[in-house]
This record gives sequence, C-alpha cells and structure tokens, in this order.
Amino acid sequence: MSSPGWTFHRFALFVTGDGEREFLHALFRPLTRDGHCHFEVVHQLGQLSPIRSTGRQARMLGSGKKIANRDEDIGLKARRYLNDGFDFVLLVDDLEQARSGDADAVYERYRTAFDVMLRPVHLEARASVHFLVNMIEAYYFGDAAAINQVLGTQLNDHEGDVETIPHPKNQLKGLVAALGPDRKFDEVEHGRRILEGLDIAKVLSRPETCRSLRTAFAWCQRAKGQVPTDEFQLSRGELSTITRDQLDLLPAVPR
Repeated sequence: MSSPGWTFHRFALFVTGDGEREFLHALFRPLTRDGHCHFEVVHQLGQLSPIRSTGRQARMLGSGKKIANRDEDIGLKARRYLNDGFDFVLLVDDLEQARSGDADAVYERYRTAFDVMLRPVHLEARASVHFLVNMIEAYYFGDAAAINQVLGTQLNDHEGDVETIPHPKNQLKGLVAALGPDRKFDEVEHGRRILEGLDIAKVLSRPETCRSLRTAFAWCQRAKGQVPTDEFQLSRGELSTITRDQLDLLPAVPR
C-alpha cells in the first residue's frame, strides 16, 4: 500500500520448519529498518519433494489436475494472503544436504504451485521461493559471536561459504553436548536468541558466498522498488542459479 511520498509493503512468510515458524521474520529485520516493510510468518507447511511416481503423475493427468492437492493448497493460501492485505509471499524451505541433488526439481514444484494458482489472477510475480542452505543454522556460523553469546562456546567465524556446511544443526548439537552432559541445543529457543544477535550484514559481506540467502534479500529489495546497493553485497554479489530468475518477474527498478 502507498501514499504520496511513502510506500509500505507486507511480506507473508511460508516456512517448513518449527524454528522458522517461531523466528524466521527476524532474519529479514535489516530490511525493515527503513520503516518501509514488515515480515510475518503466516503459514507452516510440510516440505515438498519431486513427484517421481509415474502412476501418480498418470492419475493427476487422468483427473485433469495440473498439480497435486498439496501444491494447490499452497497456491490458494498465497492467493488468500495476497488478497488480504499482504503485498508479497515468500516460501522459504530448508535445503538439507540430503535434498541438495533435487534442488532444481523441488524449486520447480513450489514455483509451479504458485504459477498455476496465481497466474490466472495476475499475482504470480508477487510470490517467490527461496532456500536456506543447508538449514537456517548454517548462517549462524557466519557470525560466531552470536553463537558464543548464547551457547557459551568459543568459535571463530566460518572461513568458507556457510551454505556448504553439511549438517550445521548437528554441529551445534555436538558443540553444546561437549560443554556438559546436561547441555542440549534447542533449535527454537537457542536459535531465536542467536538470530536476534546475528549480524546479517556480516553474514552477507562476501560477494562470493551465501548466494541463496542473498537472492532472497535481493528479491525483497526489488519487490520494495529499491535499487540494490553494496549493503548485503546486493549490487555485485553472486546469486543462486536456482532462484535468481524470480527477480526478473518483478518490475524493473529505475536507477
């Protein structure tokens, strides 16, 4: 919605994880500091996988359905939120290492759900699909101070691309267990506190890393009608080869 000289956008988040349901909106808090947008988790869904069963595909074709019922429901929910005060929808899924080989197909299934259900009402450009690679916990390692503050560890920032850490949640569980037999990593409570202290600009400070997360930020910036800047390396940083084409569905931003 807008008024002369002022714009404000509401982003609805669809998530697949319990922790993300509780605190994923905080991941995007740097984008809200200008007062022009708000992020809210509105729906949790089960992860979708590629449909490989030829029998299932045949049954769908025989019934005249383009997509499965679960997929249709995702698109219908997006349509409902876009017609009920939200300007954009982001579906954010964990892309665990075990699913990385299916990333293109998983993306295509989510994207098709949006396109089939939203294109008839000309809303498909206002919904996007993004991945947390390999789970949201990976990004914590990009700012180890946030982990140390909450867990009492003494870690250094991860030297490589945190999106290549195979099992970040298991690493955190192991680090906490090593601190004492009664210590456990709580992905919701600890995760919420770590994310609240996480320096997202630092996590996204290297243009060759965090391509998937940067693409989500870049999409949101373009959706807001803002020109990408050096913040989060949006002006020159590398983007995900899987999800970046969604930016082109949005109107170009005048420079």
